[in-house]
Amino acid sequence: MKVLLLEDEKSIRDFVRINLKREGYEVIEAGTGEEALDLADQQTDIVIAILDVMLPGIDGFEVCGQLRKKYPRLGIIMLTAKSQELDKVMGLEFGADDYVSKPFSPAELLARVKALHRRLTPIPEAEDKNEINIAPFRLLLDERKLIRTEQEIDLTPKEFAIIKLLAENANKAISRDEILTAVWGQFFVGDLKIVDVNIRRIRQKIEDDPAHPAFLETVWGYGYLWRKDVPDERH
Repeated sequence: MKVLLLEDEKSIRDFVRINLKREGYEVIEAGTGEEALDLADQQTDIVIAILDVMLPGIDGFEVCGQLRKKYPRLGIIMLTAKSQELDKVMGLEFGADDYVSKPFSPAELLARVKALHRRLTPIPEAEDKNEINIAPFRLLLDERKLIRTEQEIDLTPKEFAIIKLLAENANKAISRDEILTAVWGQFFVGDLKIVDVNIRRIRQKIEDDPAHPAFLETVWGYGYLWRKDVPDERH
């Protein structure tokens, strides 16, 4: 992650840079507000800016305001004087996300940077619990449908249950006994070959060449495996 560090005192800048780099951050340094704005325009992948308030030329508040207008998703932390409560208030009004009071410890600053980064990182959208994607197929659980290229494949309830079990464990071999127990129940009394019969029926419905299955593979002497993300040869 790239961090812009604006601090006119070289000793403080060096101190902060060293500690950020130890944590794996790439640090872009600036000694003036003007330089910081130029760097932000040149390197638009900066994620967080750490801005000192008291600077020669334009101050940290002005830099904060300009950066916030140009880069609304940029995380901004202000470095303020401990005794200046007004600096903290003004920084937040100019668009800062957080502030750290001088003097500060490396641990505090790093904690603030990490916390802000977490807030800025979008939470991945939850997977649709109603659908299992086993390209080129989609298994719609609530509707109990198997779809291939927008066409529904007719399945019996047992066939659907078998595909669901294998799809949930894609690329993992499932034994015949496991399939039998999951689909027909723990106390099923009958021939184990009922699993093989249903697998053959499924292949007739989903495979382009049932004699040479691409999706529903046999694991000899054990059971079956659903091969995920097989290229669709029909397209």
